[in-house]
Amino acid sequence: MNAIPITIETVAAVPAAMPTPTPAAATDVVNDVVSDTVTLPLDRQPTIRIIPMPADTNANGTIFGGWVMAQVDLAGSVPASERAMGRVVTVAVNSFLFKQPVFVGDLVSFYAQVIKTGRTSITVEVEVYAQRHRFGSEVVKVTEAVLTYVAIDENHKPRPLV
Repeated sequence: MNAIPITIETVAAVPAAMPTPTPAAATDVVNDVVSDTVTLPLDRQPTIRIIPMPADTNANGTIFGGWVMAQVDLAGSVPASERAMGRVVTVAVNSFLFKQPVFVGDLVSFYAQVIKTGRTSITVEVEVYAQRHRFGSEVVKVTEAVLTYVAIDENHKPRPLV
């Protein structure tokens, strides 16, 4: 399968009234601009794709981190439930990194995959990408997370994986 390189620009929160950062200001944290080329996961489909709405914003006008966390938990539960062949509950958020803000109108894609299993537990990695301005060509990785789920029975008690 051919990989499609995507250029990512990372810009720390810069108020709209400030001028566009210049390469000379690259060491200034407020005006830090970094470009990287990434390849989106072409070997799998997104678990969830969603467009955040104005009601999902925080006081800064970007999408509330709790909204992103909820979507990550839902996305992670899909492969966990499939692996458990039944119900699961979230027992740990092992790591969660917000790399870039999410904006109203972004097309946000959540890629989730099982990375480890135990006797009753399933650890899932979730990667989140935002396609800016919904149909634009700019794609940025906005979040990375690792969560642990436990398979449960009808009495809500942990059960061994099948």
